[in-house]
Amino acid sequence: MTGRTPAGPLNFVVVLTDDQGRWAMPHRMPELHMPHLARLQEDAVELDQFYCASPVCSPARASLMTGRMPSAHGVHDWLVGERHPDAEPDHYLNGQPTTPEVLADAGYACMMSGKWHVGHSQWPAPGFTDWYAHRYGGGPYYDAPVWSPDGTPTAQEGYLTHAITDNAVRFLRERDRDRPFYLQVNYTAPHDPWIDSHPARYLDRYADCDFPSVPREPRHPWTNPRRRAFQAAFDDPVPHLAGYCASLTAVDDGLADLRAELEAQGVWESTVLLFTADNGFSCGHHGLWGKGNGTFPLNFWDNSVRVPAVARVPGGMRGVSDRLISAASWHATVCELAGVRAPDDQWGVSESFADLLRGRPAPRPETVVVLAEYGQGRMITDGRWKLVVRSEGPGELYDHTDDPDERTNLFDTPTARGTQQDLTAALHDWFAHHERAGMSAYHHRVTGHGQVHPLSRGRDDEATYVQDDAP
Repeated sequence: MTGRTPAGPLNFVVVLTDDQGRWAMPHRMPELHMPHLARLQEDAVELDQFYCASPVCSPARASLMTGRMPSAHGVHDWLVGERHPDAEPDHYLNGQPTTPEVLADAGYACMMSGKWHVGHSQWPAPGFTDWYAHRYGGGPYYDAPVWSPDGTPTAQEGYLTHAITDNAVRFLRERDRDRPFYLQVNYTAPHDPWIDSHPARYLDRYADCDFPSVPREPRHPWTNPRRRAFQAAFDDPVPHLAGYCASLTAVDDGLADLRAELEAQGVWESTVLLFTADNGFSCGHHGLWGKGNGTFPLNFWDNSVRVPAVARVPGGMRGVSDRLISAASWHATVCELAGVRAPDDQWGVSESFADLLRGRPAPRPETVVVLAEYGQGRMITDGRWKLVVRSEGPGELYDHTDDPDERTNLFDTPTARGTQQDLTAALHDWFAHHERAGMSAYHHRVTGHGQVHPLSRGRDDEATYVQDDAP
């Protein structure tokens, strides 16, 4: 179902959450209170097979804005930043074309409010003219570490989610009304901490809830190397689930404020809005609390890489789409919708899905795959089959038709050997043509405990990636 396409340039708002599982959507989780997201879905398309490029925040965010995979942009783990004593104020994406840079060159006013986490965030990244940034990538919701407008470190008064919304709304009110805009609203929610971290009015909604839709499963053996992480949540999930959901209800209020301001200004009907998450998350699902680095080996289960995505294009498609889409394709999609030609990029893998959002889907190619990578692991899926290979460690193969929860690993089983070999060849061939010299981590020791330096510094693995207690 589509409507009338507006005349004139489109505006863009990207609402990006942090660690939101695809299951944590109001129509999949009845306990979750997000009425404004539910309202948005009535006027939008849910992209039901939307895969992030990496199951951890920093590389996934870099891919969303560059259209490059981690093996081309060089961000392979969450960035520790200035919290590490050996870190420097590095800008990991310098020299790599990003969505805000391309749009700014075309006359757009661009603003980022919230979590950057793809490099030092003291000053606006290239392309942005307005900036409100968390100093790191996560932390407390009260007295959160942020940068003041003059570039000095400070603590945000009040609740961080509200501050992120307020700064985004401020930009909308103060912007130059003669220019189109691109606004990233990057919440830290629902990232932990969850206990004693959110306003009572949100927590009270879940006071008598035991979250029956969320499974309680035994710990997966791969969580054992991470046993210190989320142990309290395994022991008593309910208060942690309450905090997780409360943080999303606060995000939902932010979504309502943003929409109200866009409607009040009369620009809602010329604004594209994407609601999505940087990566997925499990709250007990599959025997895991966490995302890709919640286990070792680092995992690519659907709860970690298949993320919620709701896209609203004025006059565009409504309903649900099962088209297989990589989040790395958002960069090319924005450029096409904006009528802006992005610079040629030999490392870019972004393929626009603007046709789908406009409600005018072109014929699908015969073979559609999406990929993800995290350190020594790489994933490929054609929608039915998912293959994971590692330079060191176990391989995995799942048939989503018969096994949507990915319980039965068919890797090297006789009946699936042909499929495994075909997908392995396709995956290796793809990366042979798309990885950038010196930027791959496939044969390097990425542990999931963080990245300290860009690969361009030429440090060894011990210095580049935090090793900590990884096996």
